[in-house]
Amino acid sequence: MLVVLSLGLVLVRFVAICYGKTIVCRLWLMIGLLVSGLLAGVARADSFQLNNGETLTGEVLASSANDDGVQVKIGEGEYKRVPWARFSQTDLKKFAQNKKLEPFVEPFIEITREEKAKKTEAPNFKQPPRLDRAAQHSLFGAFFGSGLGVLIVLLLYGANVYAAYEIAIFRALSVPLVCGVAAVLPVAGPIIFLFLATRVQRAAPTWETAPEAAAGVAAEAVNPMQGDVPHLGGLKLSHSEPAQAAPGVADTTTFQRGQFTFNRRFFETKFPGFFGVIRRDADKDMVLFVRSARGQFVGQRISRIAANDLHLEVHKGHASEEVMIPFTEIQEIQLRPKEAP
Repeated sequence: MLVVLSLGLVLVRFVAICYGKTIVCRLWLMIGLLVSGLLAGVARADSFQLNNGETLTGEVLASSANDDGVQVKIGEGEYKRVPWARFSQTDLKKFAQNKKLEPFVEPFIEITREEKAKKTEAPNFKQPPRLDRAAQHSLFGAFFGSGLGVLIVLLLYGANVYAAYEIAIFRALSVPLVCGVAAVLPVAGPIIFLFLATRVQRAAPTWETAPEAAAGVAAEAVNPMQGDVPHLGGLKLSHSEPAQAAPGVADTTTFQRGQFTFNRRFFETKFPGFFGVIRRDADKDMVLFVRSARGQFVGQRISRIAANDLHLEVHKGHASEEVMIPFTEIQEIQLRPKEAP
């Protein structure tokens, strides 16, 4: 460096003698720039403390960095490649501040326990707001805890009582009794009555005489042969006895349209014995006399029944057939013995 300055001064003095002061000022300016460049190059040089105790002074060339190390310019035209493992931790941390050198030096930097604890420390997450869990209640307590639950309970209770009403009608039981038990014992009460047998009540016998029998009695009442007659040849006609009423006529039960509604429930409750193939003792000698718009039919059994009509088994001699009779065409039904006219 001193040699360069000395040569520069000699050159300036020679030029001043030959060419004058203007040229000298220009030379001094050039020398100043050269010296500033040299000083800047010296200023960029750093000192690095290696692990083996040596001190290395030079400029680190970031463009030459790779996984094996980096080149350090230690002089003019003189370079030295230094592995990363030879640099101290202080120098490696300085290199890590350079974006180009950071990926290469990061594996060689030793992490202290404090830094490792900071890196592995669980992040402090902020919990989001959550709704409070509802208090635990029993099933009925949860129902009565809200207006909707109370409404559902009332609807179920009303359905329970209505089901009891329908069961009472279907089983021919007392409606107040079944509904009262269902009100006190919901669900279980209607189920108990549903499994009971249907209570069939026979219609009370009526003593009304049939129109044909009444006409026969009136004809006998005006019989001209009744009473005393004159003697004819010592013979005398005896008094004719009044005609006896046909047996079993008193047991005839009549159901007129207008007094009864003819539908499926009517036949199932009034004539349950006529649905079976084998007749019971109480109904085996009885027949159904049906007067409808299609004619009059005497049936032994109800073979089928639907929502709007029934099929009556009618015997004609030794043969039998099924007759379909709509409920809307039935005018009168009589339950009477087979011997009745």
